[in-house]
Amino acid sequence: MNRTLLIARREYLAYVRTVGFWLSLLSLPLFAALGGALPLLAMNSEPTRVAAVVEAPTGSPLKAAVEARMTERDRERAVDAIAALVIPEAGVEASRRIRALGEREGIEAALAEARRIAPTAAANYRAPRSRLTLQEPPAEVLAAAPGDAREAVVRDLLNAEERELDAVVLLSREGEAPTARVWSAKASDDTVQDAVSSALRDVVRAERYAALGVGADTVRDIDSLRPEVALLSPRSQSGGEVSFRDRLPALIGFGFGFLLWSLVITGASILLNSVMEEKSNKILEVLLSSASPGEILTGKVLGVAALTLTVMLTWGGLGAVGLTAGVPDVARDLWNILSEDGLIAYFLLYMAGGYLMYAVLFAAIGAFCETPRDAQTLMGPIMMLLIVPILAMQFALRTPDALFVKVLSWVPLFTPFLMSARIPSGGVGPVEIAATTAGMFAMAVFMVWIAGRAFRAGALSDVKLSWKTFATAIRGER
Repeated sequence: MNRTLLIARREYLAYVRTVGFWLSLLSLPLFAALGGALPLLAMNSEPTRVAAVVEAPTGSPLKAAVEARMTERDRERAVDAIAALVIPEAGVEASRRIRALGEREGIEAALAEARRIAPTAAANYRAPRSRLTLQEPPAEVLAAAPGDAREAVVRDLLNAEERELDAVVLLSREGEAPTARVWSAKASDDTVQDAVSSALRDVVRAERYAALGVGADTVRDIDSLRPEVALLSPRSQSGGEVSFRDRLPALIGFGFGFLLWSLVITGASILLNSVMEEKSNKILEVLLSSASPGEILTGKVLGVAALTLTVMLTWGGLGAVGLTAGVPDVARDLWNILSEDGLIAYFLLYMAGGYLMYAVLFAAIGAFCETPRDAQTLMGPIMMLLIVPILAMQFALRTPDALFVKVLSWVPLFTPFLMSARIPSGGVGPVEIAATTAGMFAMAVFMVWIAGRAFRAGALSDVKLSWKTFATAIRGER
């Protein structure tokens, strides 16, 4: 036992002492932070486009209607910013109510409600930078005759080194439907084009309503109408309306299943590479002179398990701090869900069984490999096998009781992933939990037995892995 722990300690420290381990450990939180910060930075640093709208012929209300619709996006972005701002202080459900209020009654109404329910957060509100500003077109554009002459003037205007406009919109009406030709100074910038396209759809819809005798005020009321459709379930926490708190268990289950999948891929790959490298460098032969193959295999599995546990605890700690600081109500609900009904115990159980099954398998394979090429030929089929639970977990997120998800849950190699995703959603009885767990650990014990024999044979010989050599190793033959 002492030799096993020494090997585990050596395996753990061999990775923890490297710079690459710490860079990998911090990479996920760093990229998660950048993933949240970069869109905000991009949004705030995005330049404001200056555009002019020219109508031919002049005098119709088309230009005013299009301009009004083009600036409507700024209101939507402002409402979204207010709704996101109040989440840490007032919660997710309050954010949804503010967004609905802003869509119905405008920015001021949404901001007033935010100041009432989340005064601290609302005090930090800053209006998002406008993506589009409209100004009157230059005189030379208006003086040019509609058609090719006007477009030639616009082309020269936008092609100048010093220009005041980023885009010019040429509106016209052919038949009943209005059309637009959007000239942009940058060929890759379609911001103004998207705004014009959306505006024209709204204008055409309003005109069709007017032709049917429906007034403009009625059209605005119809556009601002947001029917409140409540989803209710007897299994919700309140016994009635379903809230974000009721959806959270399914998200947690999927998250733990994916976390286990990531740890299996990471830890098992480390084991395979470690055994393969030590065999090629003859280090494994030195270890075999002072410890048995079983002790080496167990020590390596324990060492890499401690390594992956370190990674998981670090990521979990940083995630808990971030959730508590950013969305405390979600963090509180998350902890309550994990602590009730022994849910966290189920996750740890499936994590231990799943890791054990795959870790010993990869370690045994590594004992037969001496080069990365040998290992790569085996990683492909195993990765294809591990794609199956990822795809099934996506279905389990919405329909955990789907027949094929249930069937795959009974396959021991997939059990830890799919049961982690299904149990939080409810509907999984204790008999099914006990039976699938027993099957998973029975498979784990069987794989430990197989892997032990294969590891012993591979570590003590120079043969390449094949069906024949693997079968010979399982039978205990030389």
